[in-house]
Amino acid sequence: MIDEQLKKLHWASRRGMLELDVVLIPYLEQEACHFDDAKSAEYAIFLEQDDPDLYSWIMGYETPKPEFAAFVADIKEFINKQIK
Repeated sequence: MIDEQLKKLHWASRRGMLELDVVLIPYLEQEACHFDDAKSAEYAIFLEQDDPDLYSWIMGYETPKPEFAAFVADIKEFINKQIK
């Protein structure tokens, strides 16, 4: 991933909810090095979703859309690693 793509994803990871900021920004900072162009594009689409949806999916209050299930699972795994 080129630096410009990373900057755009970093900016998009800044949300209107602090609860999402403290999860999505560190997740991107750690995992972006593993993103290829396709995964970067998918993550950008994931970040276009509404904050309440992202929050509900990540917190497990609702089931994510199938196309975002892998990202939600990765983010939850990231959170669990940070807590332990």
